[in-house]
Amino acid sequence: MTSSLVRVTSALALGLGLAIAPVGFGPLGTPVRAAEQASPGSVVAPAAVAPASGSATPAGIPATSQPKPTPAVATVTSTQIILLSLSRREISLQRDGKVVGSWPVVIGAPETPTPTGTYKVVNKVLNPKYQSTASGKINHTTGPAGPLGDRWMGFHSKGNNDFGIHGTPWPWWVDARAAVSHGCVRMKNEHVRLLFDQVDIGTPVVIKP
Repeated sequence: MTSSLVRVTSALALGLGLAIAPVGFGPLGTPVRAAEQASPGSVVAPAAVAPASGSATPAGIPATSQPKPTPAVATVTSTQIILLSLSRREISLQRDGKVVGSWPVVIGAPETPTPTGTYKVVNKVLNPKYQSTASGKINHTTGPAGPLGDRWMGFHSKGNNDFGIHGTPWPWWVDARAAVSHGCVRMKNEHVRLLFDQVDIGTPVVIKP
C-alpha cells in the first residue's frame, strides 16, 4: 500500500498451525501518527499452539522470515458471524441470528479503505508486535500499550498485505468512530478481548458498506 506499511509478528499465535499474524499500518494525519511512525512494528508469530478455550489501524503483512499463513479450515458449524458495518463504524457478533455483542470501531481511511465482502478469521494472535515494512524495525512493545493492542484476528490478505481486527492504545479514535486506518479494524482493547474469546478460526467476517 504506502510507505507506512508495517508487518505484524506475534508473541503467541492461536489457530490451526497458523504461525503468522497480519501486519498493520500507522495512523494517517493524526497526533498519534508520529508515535506509530517512531515505533513502527510488525507482529511475528511464534510456534502455533492449540486455540484457547490518533491514529489509523495498521493492515497486516507477515514477516518475510515466516511462512505465509495457509487458509484456515472453518471450524464454526453454527450460524455465528462477525458483522462489520462501515457506515455505522460498528462491529457485532451474531449467533443464530441474534446480536450477542456490538462495539464501535475505527475503519480504513478513504484512500486506504477497509475491504468489503465476506471473509473468515484465518488466525488469532496474542500480543502482536508492530514492524515497519519500510525500515524493518520492530516495536517490541506488546500488550495493551502496543500499536496493535494485545489481540489480533486476521481475516484477509491482499498481496503481501494482511488485514485484521485488533486492539489499540489510542481508544479516543474508537470513541470518535474515526476512518483513519490503512484498512484494518481497530477496537478498544477491552472490546476486542471479548470478541477474540468468543470466535474460532473459520468464523465468517462479513463487511458491509
